[in-house]
Amino acid sequence: MRTSIATVSLSGSLTEKLTAAARAGFDGVEIFENDLLASPLTPEEVRARCADLGLTIDLYQPMRDIEAVPADEFARNLRRARAKFAVMNRLGADTVLVCSSVSPLAVDDDALAAGQLARLADLAQDFGVRVAYEALAWGRHVSTYDHAWRIVETAGHPALGTCLDSFHILSRGSDPKAIGDIPGEKIFFLQLADAPLPAMDVLQWSRHHRRFPGQGGFDVAGLLRHVLRAGYDGPLSLEVFNDVFRQAEAGPTAVDARRSLLVLQEEVGLGALPPPVVPTGVAFAELVTPDAEPVTSLLGALGFARTARHRGKPVELWERGEARVLVNTGPATLPHARRGSGGATAADGTRLAAVGLESPDPAGAARRAEALLTPVLPRRRADGDAPLDAVSAPDGTELFLCATNRPQLPDWRADFTDLPGIAAARDGVRIDHLSLTQPWHHFDEAVLFHRAVLGLDAQESVDVADPYGLLRSRAVSTGDGAVRIPLTVGAAPGDDTAHARHIALGTPDVVAAARRFTEAGGRLLPIPANYYDDLAARYEFTDGELATYRELGILYDRDAHGVFRHCYTRTVGRVFFELVQRDGGYQGYGAANAPVRLAAQHTTR
Repeated sequence: MRTSIATVSLSGSLTEKLTAAARAGFDGVEIFENDLLASPLTPEEVRARCADLGLTIDLYQPMRDIEAVPADEFARNLRRARAKFAVMNRLGADTVLVCSSVSPLAVDDDALAAGQLARLADLAQDFGVRVAYEALAWGRHVSTYDHAWRIVETAGHPALGTCLDSFHILSRGSDPKAIGDIPGEKIFFLQLADAPLPAMDVLQWSRHHRRFPGQGGFDVAGLLRHVLRAGYDGPLSLEVFNDVFRQAEAGPTAVDARRSLLVLQEEVGLGALPPPVVPTGVAFAELVTPDAEPVTSLLGALGFARTARHRGKPVELWERGEARVLVNTGPATLPHARRGSGGATAADGTRLAAVGLESPDPAGAARRAEALLTPVLPRRRADGDAPLDAVSAPDGTELFLCATNRPQLPDWRADFTDLPGIAAARDGVRIDHLSLTQPWHHFDEAVLFHRAVLGLDAQESVDVADPYGLLRSRAVSTGDGAVRIPLTVGAAPGDDTAHARHIALGTPDVVAAARRFTEAGGRLLPIPANYYDDLAARYEFTDGELATYRELGILYDRDAHGVFRHCYTRTVGRVFFELVQRDGGYQGYGAANAPVRLAAQHTTR
């Protein structure tokens, strides 16, 4: 189906918004009146610009508080409508949106509303324009889609239909099943948006917290199925009010929006994409550093051994158990470098720049990523180098889709030469999870990317108290926990406190691992005594157990399924390590302890 996006969903001037929508692959746009009023372009020039970009103008939004008002007010509304319909003719737009009234002058009279909308449609028809009537979730008297449809049906005018908006329907908890009773030809337009499920005023929710489909908690796909069964064949259009999107660059936001529609169409059977290839594990984490000594000293204390060196690049392989870390002292693309995010520089030191994901079909995973508008990264490859597919995550992190020790697939290890006489310990240590801090304007995009492109499952969003505000975190993972990636975002655009990325190493005995680390000269993050006093009040421990945790700085969490013990190294550059022990069926990340950890990092950095 054709796709469209409202200009209010993007940042910048009208020209910038139109260009971003076209480059992302949209077929059309909804023009919000404020964007036109603020533009130096005439309506004819906007029309020509859209034509040059291959965009249609699918909807214009210039009018509010039209219906069920006193006669003198309605006369003024018709006078205004005449002028707006003339502007639409100049734009080349043939559908106007009319939202249900929120005016204190409006009365609760469906017959009056139907009669006035019919008169408005009469005028619109003279200009070749259709009127799409939409129920605002906070409408004064009309706030549900079925109520709006009853008024349209009563009016019985060929130029009057309804506009369905997933936010206004789902935010009120309305059952979309009755959409199937609306004739498809009377659904003049469809607007799609997702949203989280917070408890707040619905107007505030709508104006600031909408998201693209797949980024919130609404069943947008279910609603769309009802609309399609009704016979709707117009564009799928996104209307998303979001403070973050309006401050981010329009181009990447438009790509994120387009990706959300591609995934939505796949979900409801409107389009086919290469199937998702779910990763089966973490092959490696790659650290980029201008000075290898601090991070290699840390790895050595953690029990890693330098086992191999890349044949043509300044990259070393460090291993312990099943965990592998690459240390790259050469130039590399750095994360957070996109979209004016205040990106990392060489002065920041060591950072987690790339992740290798074990894939049963690396080429297939890359095909899906490319079909979902993900940049496929070019690689300089010397003769004999393993052919590796790599893509860029929204924050700029390089994701390598690779295989380890599988004869039927190219092995990334083939690019490395083993160092003689060195063997890594085989003690059950593995990468338990990778925590990737996101630039403030990438968080929702990152969740959709990891879910749609990589096929990971997204857990519920969690807010964590930081000494300087709230951190937001949402984990994505495989069903078996082989890949776990908590995505986090700081409290503000300029937040650059202790929010480095980290690598969590799973171990069967975190106490023994912590002792070995400190005996090797490593320094663990000190945890305040007050934390352990609180633990003693909340839980019962065996003799000496809590004293050991207090001595080593080990944090403790418990849920209905199991126990989690973990501790942290000091930060090197913008990276630190976590040692974790999961017992039983514990599936979380110790979120209850995050405020204590963050406060400790603020005081020790």
